[in-house]
Amino acid sequence: MVASVLFVLGLAGVILGANWLVDGASAIAKRLRVPDLVIGLTVVAFGTSLPELVVNMFAALENRPDVAIGNVAGSNIANILLILGLSSMLSPLQVGKETVWKEIPMCLAASVILAVFCAGFRSGGTETVLNRVEGLLLLGFFAAFLYYTYTISHELPGLSEHPCAAAVSMVRAVLMAAAGLVFLIAGGKAVVDGAVRLAVAAGLSEAFVAVTVVAVGTSIPELATSVAAALKKNPDIAVGNVVGSNIFNIFMILGFSAALRPLRVAPELRIGLWAGIAAAAILFFCMFVGKRHRLDRWQGAVLLILYAVYLVLQPR
Repeated sequence: MVASVLFVLGLAGVILGANWLVDGASAIAKRLRVPDLVIGLTVVAFGTSLPELVVNMFAALENRPDVAIGNVAGSNIANILLILGLSSMLSPLQVGKETVWKEIPMCLAASVILAVFCAGFRSGGTETVLNRVEGLLLLGFFAAFLYYTYTISHELPGLSEHPCAAAVSMVRAVLMAAAGLVFLIAGGKAVVDGAVRLAVAAGLSEAFVAVTVVAVGTSIPELATSVAAALKKNPDIAVGNVVGSNIFNIFMILGFSAALRPLRVAPELRIGLWAGIAAAAILFFCMFVGKRHRLDRWQGAVLLILYAVYLVLQPR
């Protein structure tokens, strides 16, 4: 019971803190006359992935590699199979050509790169390590992705401005950002501690708790964003949010985590890494089945079924 309360309160703190930090930082940037484009590409774009980032930072510092890698692998699978599955069930998603031929393949490539780094080739297929050099390489790929995002930003409607940034005083903005940071730090530590205690109490592995409960919990901002976008008939944001978050999770979050502390990759975690490749490949394949470049309701149902199958097959 204590572990469950600690985990739930920590998760609530992470999500609330992320929202406050994004709103406050956006308002500060606005007051300092930072261009809308810069705000959109930095503070707002990273906002939905802050929960994963903070949880992984504490997992790395506390030497909980199963939580760090499992959180990212599980979040990426949940983003595609669960979130896009649910979003397309609510409203079919017509996906733009750029997303189909560039962003989704980038997401697939990021999943392949991570799986190769963690495949255990250096150790005969047993336990291996995602080391600092590989972490720095992932961060380099992230820098390249940021540059790509910047070059196409003028073509993306709705990216450049964050509506919560307007009409907020500087004092209130600073207080919001500071409070958000405090909630993020405290909540992130509570999530990691609660997840570890839950695993021990339930007789489950930390990896299983990370790829299921922690991963879905930290993906709540993506879920809210994609579902809202689907209901508002804005499919590019619904799909782009998920694809961009997956790329961010692998390149930036795991890159930063591995650079902070090398992460041991247990053999049981590899099913999640290969499942991440399969999920991205299935999403790309769905763009050419049925109506071209469209994720229909029946395809969303298939994605949800596949997510259920993944949970059942996940080692405990």
